[in-house]
Amino acid sequence: MSRLSVILLAVCIGAPGCGGPARDRLSLTPGQAEAVADSVRAFMAQVAAGVSREGPAAWQRYFSDSASFFMASEGRLVFPSGAAAVAGIQDLTHLIRRIDLKWGESVRVDPLAAGLAAVGAEYREVRADTAGHRIDESGYLTGVAEHRSSGWRFRDAHWSVVAPPSGVR
Repeated sequence: MSRLSVILLAVCIGAPGCGGPARDRLSLTPGQAEAVADSVRAFMAQVAAGVSREGPAAWQRYFSDSASFFMASEGRLVFPSGAAAVAGIQDLTHLIRRIDLKWGESVRVDPLAAGLAAVGAEYREVRADTAGHRIDESGYLTGVAEHRSSGWRFRDAHWSVVAPPSGVR
């Protein structure tokens, strides 16, 4: 191994992001990581129950209201901030009457630090609009959940919808 390789290896090991899984989880013990994962899974269950019970207005309780919040869907930025999400959700309450949201079998949680986790889950959603039309949708959600004094909230999120298969040409 050349001298330059040894120096680069030493720098990388000491640099954030290069230290492997133990460094990525900062100082979480296995027990702390498990507690974060369990807590985020409970949060996800609350999200599905709350949105299903109360409709789109419930999302305000689960999205961060901070300026750093953003949400994307289908490759487009839907809400660039918490304030935009509040306004957008308010508009949705006039269009969507009911939502039935269910997560898939496996809600994946990657504890990143105390109070911070990446989350991913398949979802199935049935919406009824104010005109009585029904929309069935399934896809995948990814996001970052952050714990604050008010509990867990999505710090950011991305929804992708399963598209119908395209025709072979």
